[in-house]
Amino acid sequence: MYVQPIHMLSLHPLKPSTVAMMSRPVAGVRNSSIIITVPGSPKGAKENLQALIKLLPHACSQATDLATSRAIHSGGVKKLEKELGVHSHHHSHEGGHHHHHHHHHGGHKAPRPRTTPEQRANRLDESVTRRYRESPYPMLSVTDANGLIAAATPRLPVIQMLVDENLVGYVLAQDVEAAEAVPAYRASIVDGYAVYHTDGAGTYPVVSISHAAPGTIPPLEPGEVARITTGAPLPPGATAVVMVEDTVIGSTTSDGAEEATVEILTSDLEDGENVREEGSDVEAGSVILRSGDTISAIGGEVGLLASVGVSEVSVYRKPTVGVLSTGDEVVPHNRPGNLKLGEVRDSNRPTLLTVIKSVGFSAIDLGIAGDTPGAHESALKAALEKVDVIITTGGVSMGEMDLLKPTIEQSLQGTIHFGRVAMKPGKPTTFATIGEKKIFALPGNPASALVTFHLFVLPSLRKAAGYDAFELPKVKVVAEQDFRLDPRPEFHRVFVAMREDGKLGAWSTGGQRSSRIGSAGGANGVVALPAKGDVAEKRAVKGVIPKGEVIEAILWAQIGGV
Repeated sequence: MYVQPIHMLSLHPLKPSTVAMMSRPVAGVRNSSIIITVPGSPKGAKENLQALIKLLPHACSQATDLATSRAIHSGGVKKLEKELGVHSHHHSHEGGHHHHHHHHHGGHKAPRPRTTPEQRANRLDESVTRRYRESPYPMLSVTDANGLIAAATPRLPVIQMLVDENLVGYVLAQDVEAAEAVPAYRASIVDGYAVYHTDGAGTYPVVSISHAAPGTIPPLEPGEVARITTGAPLPPGATAVVMVEDTVIGSTTSDGAEEATVEILTSDLEDGENVREEGSDVEAGSVILRSGDTISAIGGEVGLLASVGVSEVSVYRKPTVGVLSTGDEVVPHNRPGNLKLGEVRDSNRPTLLTVIKSVGFSAIDLGIAGDTPGAHESALKAALEKVDVIITTGGVSMGEMDLLKPTIEQSLQGTIHFGRVAMKPGKPTTFATIGEKKIFALPGNPASALVTFHLFVLPSLRKAAGYDAFELPKVKVVAEQDFRLDPRPEFHRVFVAMREDGKLGAWSTGGQRSSRIGSAGGANGVVALPAKGDVAEKRAVKGVIPKGEVIEAILWAQIGGV
């Protein structure tokens, strides 16, 4: 089909004109039909069609050759707009001031996008040419990002758990009362003889033996003693225990195996001496642990619960976490054979699975998803059926294969709470929710993934599990070398250890490039370095925090020793 083009108006490239809609990429006639293209967006189409109504006479004049182009445009664009009843807002501003624009670069304002984020949004069903040219997600501070995560992280439901080694890391949802007293009976705290403390010094017959074993013990009468071991119950009637060191054997039985009588050498015994009274450690019915207390790995809480006869407690359920790697280039770390050009071994998944389990949460290996929308969608849908939290690595930057954000929003109808954070490393970190499920899309670079896990994911897991103090501990440390500042706030991987002077020091673990997983080895925390040029940062000298300055560190693991 041949389309005869309509004469194109010569307009300033930066100045929109209503008449300029006639200069669309295709504006022409075939026979007696006018053909005009309009933009694909609803907003653009509406604006063009509104202008078209008034411009039809002009278009028809050109199409029917009733007047020459020179005659139609004599007098310029202003005259033509006036005749058609349209005007261009850009030519004169309120107040009558006229602005003349020039093409030299010094006369233009800084470039700015003319479209909204919605108009620039990646669509899963469109070509690479329609992808984001710039991220539409606002740049958040680490503090603001953590605030959004905390607001979207409620505590999980309360469950019942048996009191055993599997209880470690759970947070109590209710106060716990002692079902029994500790000790449950009056017990001796020394090896010796149970006596009436009023009997005083003298020689007395040994009438019974009380060991630390269950059984029936006959009552003790004044003038009698009973041999007793540490922890054994006192015979009924006994009021004190004399230490074996304060006695001597008076006589033995006929076979010489037992003492028949003992001589008590002291008359200074007091009522209850060397006796642990019933309930003196824990009274029955008393509160032994409070709601919000954490069952530690040290074992003290489990031991306390066991000692008072508590077999089951109410705790907050811990979230189950799934770890998914993304990317066609990612292969299992243990795959035999050499890597092909472009392949990388998956270090993120084993790293994150290890750290998740080490801090007491259940982790599920979700494997690797290829770089297609269908693969991402299928993997995420399957994961949502069995985990509370999904951690992905890779696929969150600006490339054509970074499909996680559009998949979450468009295929799974999720909500992205943030998609960029002002930090190094970890700028493209993304947090989203689908219903009550959470997705942390972490960068693919290994060091970035590990840092952002500790800064964002782990606090969220702890909050969901019921921790009141869910953020990781922060301590003041002495910089053990110069720390050069970056234009972004940086979380520099360090080894924190006790110095000889009793203060904590922080040693850099090496190069901090995002892909440098080696600098994560040996790190037990990060130091929070301010952005270069931060007006609040007074200690920096020419963009460097000098050695010896006190800075803040966020601890990942136990403090080391030097």
